[in-house]
Amino acid sequence: MSVILEVKNLKKYFKTPGGQLHAVDDVSFTVEKGKTLGVVGESGCGKSTLGRTILHLLDSTGGQIIFDGEDITNVDKKKLKELRERMQIIFQDPFSSLNPRMSVSQTIEEPLVLSGKFKKEDLYDEVGKIMETVGLAERLRNSYPHELDGGRRQRIGIARALALNPDFIVCDEPVSALDVSIQAQILNLMQDLQEEKQLTYIFITHDLSVVRHISDDICVMYMGQLVEKSPAKELFIHPMHPYTRALLSAIPSTDIHHRKERIILQGEVSSPVEPKPGCRFAKRCQYATEACMQAQPLREITPNHFLACNRFEEIGEG
Repeated sequence: MSVILEVKNLKKYFKTPGGQLHAVDDVSFTVEKGKTLGVVGESGCGKSTLGRTILHLLDSTGGQIIFDGEDITNVDKKKLKELRERMQIIFQDPFSSLNPRMSVSQTIEEPLVLSGKFKKEDLYDEVGKIMETVGLAERLRNSYPHELDGGRRQRIGIARALALNPDFIVCDEPVSALDVSIQAQILNLMQDLQEEKQLTYIFITHDLSVVRHISDDICVMYMGQLVEKSPAKELFIHPMHPYTRALLSAIPSTDIHHRKERIILQGEVSSPVEPKPGCRFAKRCQYATEACMQAQPLREITPNHFLACNRFEEIGEG
């Protein structure tokens, strides 16, 4: 498989009265074409900022973004318009991300019109094809977002993202606002579309059950940095980083005969504003030593399993 996206040492800082907030700090990874990279972590860890920076919805502070072999870190407006056709996003809230004054057909039609690639007389049929692809009934053409349930609204968001046949989509917690039964329908739809159109996803979520179901590889983020990256199955069988283990221990289990031991994190949460060098998880980690106060680069511990922790020898088999 060829690599469609490569992120190198990406940084996104925000100015605050107390200094620079390191929302995304020195993040590197690759995504293969047609695959799904899951990005997990607690709220505020920088997942959404990472996705939006890759898409140029936010300007990066440093690092490189290479898409399909081309460096797109700094691009002009003309190039950015071209990229918009190939790189899209599905937002978390399917209500606030839609214009309440635009009908279903108008919302899906908008990117087609802006692209300038479709004749006016062809727009009606093109919208109908896209609606059919995402499972929206023809009778909903003239409906407005407030008239629809969450599942149908999110299908509109997916339809809008698919309108110009992109290659790559950032899915920013696309099912977190939906009921469980509707979540399953949307996830199945996204997987079917990926197989049919060879789409590449970055799937951002805090729901580990969801990311396990849909991802090929998973990155775990903590305080703006990647602490672990591995194939999805490997991460759930053999998590190495103490933070990853704590996250996995919080997943509810239906096995009443084997009680899961819950890892309760103690200690102070580090500030992302002008953070000190070293592991940002150290103050909450039971394995922390003086060595953890030094920078912890992401290293390949076993094939395709990367870890930012200098204690893996001691905790790796634990």
